[in-house]
Formats: sequence, C-alpha cells, structure tokens
Amino acid sequence: MLENNSPLYGFTANLISGQPLPLSYFRGRVLLIVNTASHCGFTPQYAALEELYKQYNSRGFEILAFPSNQFGRQEPGSAQEIAEFCDRNYGVTFPVFAKIEVNGPDTHPLYRWLRRQKRGFLGMERIAWNFTKFLIDRRGTVVSRHAPSADPLKLRAAIEALLSDKS
Repeated sequence: MLENNSPLYGFTANLISGQPLPLSYFRGRVLLIVNTASHCGFTPQYAALEELYKQYNSRGFEILAFPSNQFGRQEPGSAQEIAEFCDRNYGVTFPVFAKIEVNGPDTHPLYRWLRRQKRGFLGMERIAWNFTKFLIDRRGTVVSRHAPSADPLKLRAAIEALLSDKS
C-alpha cells in the first residue's frame, strides 16, 4: 500500500482560472511539475509535455505547469493570455496554474519545498530558468530534478518505471 503522507499534499495552488486546488487532489499519481513561460526558447517543450500527458495520463500521470515571469520577463501575460496561448499553440490539456514566483522572498511554498527536495546543478537550490522539471512518485517523493534543456520525452523510461511501481 502506498504511503501518501508527503508534505506535497499539504500545498494548495491556484489554477490559471484563479480557483484554488489542493495538491492532495493528485495523491497517488506520478507528477511532473514544471515552471513554464510563453516566450522562452524552451517554450516548444509544451508540445512534448502534452504528448507525455496524452500518453500516460490514463495510467496515473499528471503534469502541473506553473507559469513564472522571473526569467527574462518571458511570461508577461495575464492569466487569460497564458491560458489562450497554451491552448492555441500547443493544445495543452494538462493543468496550468496561476503565475507564481519560483525564487526569491515571494517563492510559492510548493517551489520552496521542491527546491529543497532536489537541488540542481552544482547543488544549487534556486531554479535556474524556465522549464525546470521535478518528477515525483506516487508517494509524493521528489525522485529527480531536470534542467530546462532536458527534453521531456527523454523522461519516458523514468515515468514508465514510476507508473509501474505499485509498492
């Protein structure tokens, strides 16, 4: 039986619509949490993320996108503009949340926790850029952190392994 007492499930975040969603809603699912931006060189990763979501969602996989304007002001739009961009350009069907900060004094509590669970390059805690990815198992444990340049499709084997792990 899965132990699901992770601090992850104590966080709440607002969806792009403004509606609060407790992350306990995703209890028992494999998650890929990504900070995103609409005007970034990595923005085309939305297509790969959507491909992963369509392939694995029915097996218990979720992608949670958190737009952030902290890197080169590459996410300047309103919530409505971000939602329309994701739909129009990439047909995004996974949950997109309201814009947040991932570094600094106003860091969203979820990201403060994520950064402490898995550090980045050279042990750096802070998020380096848009499209940093955190892969989380069904128990709410952060399994790995991936650089912005990491191709989401190269995470397939890790996602499949986590989806197959029912322990």
